[in-house]
Amino acid sequence: MMVSLALLLLGALAAVVAPRLLARAEWPEREPVVALWVWQCVVAAVLLSFALSMVFSAAAAWQAVRGHVFAPAPRGVVEAYAFGSHRPWSAVLAVVLASGGLWTAAMLTREIHRARSRRGRRRRELLVRSPVLPGEEPDGERLVVLEGERPDAWWLPGAAPQLVITTAALRRLKGRQLDAVVAHEQGHARARHDWLLHCSGALANGFPQVPVFAAFRDEMHRLVELAADDVASRRFGRLTIALALVELNEDRGVFGPGNTPDAQLPQRVNRLLSPVPRLTAARRLRLTAAAALVPVVPVLVAFVPALRALG
Repeated sequence: MMVSLALLLLGALAAVVAPRLLARAEWPEREPVVALWVWQCVVAAVLLSFALSMVFSAAAAWQAVRGHVFAPAPRGVVEAYAFGSHRPWSAVLAVVLASGGLWTAAMLTREIHRARSRRGRRRRELLVRSPVLPGEEPDGERLVVLEGERPDAWWLPGAAPQLVITTAALRRLKGRQLDAVVAHEQGHARARHDWLLHCSGALANGFPQVPVFAAFRDEMHRLVELAADDVASRRFGRLTIALALVELNEDRGVFGPGNTPDAQLPQRVNRLLSPVPRLTAARRLRLTAAAALVPVVPVLVAFVPALRALG
């Protein structure tokens, strides 16, 4: 039972402390790809802590579960976990955590279903605005040009991903700006940012009272755009993608005074126009390695009694 409580407290501590540390750090805007990795490792550590706590609580509460979990373990290892006490509390904790796991799976399933529904609706709308001509195959083209007065471009993910761009955007984007926008959207597609957004949205919607999941969702929406901006800027320059963002969005009022739904756009443009040096390769490697070790901590905590018994 003590291991279960230790894992539960470890998960809660990571959920509280990690977002605050990342919010105070200045390097995520300089290295959004590394920041995406760090956030994923932190959330994985939180979920793994709760999952392991559920397993050990269930093992303490029910002999049948204990027999399956510790089937190959020596008797001394099983005795090291002291499963004989606190069985009622163990059962309650196991049921609560199992319910949370089932709810998480349900929220992720719902998010995937909603995403597929939205994608299907957008594809049907796209087919109405850009019907398939004789000899063409549905979803066969990766680039679709739509007649429209509003400059816009977006990537439609799926089994046959498509880049959609309006004629107004083609008229407004000059020179290599169009190539930069295409590179930005391709950066989203290649990194499968849509899956990050689905998972973070499912956790935030399923557990709105848990701040770490809300912060995870918000940071995913912000960091994936910064990462895609960097992909485009490395190929076509920061000024090119910054001007392309302005050309596509200046008519929407996002660069004026007041708060708008796209308030991050001015910050993205300022970041591109006022670049700061990237972190050194050594520091990026250290951050990546340290983040990869975060999910290992709950595993080590879970195996401490076993290691002591075997030692």
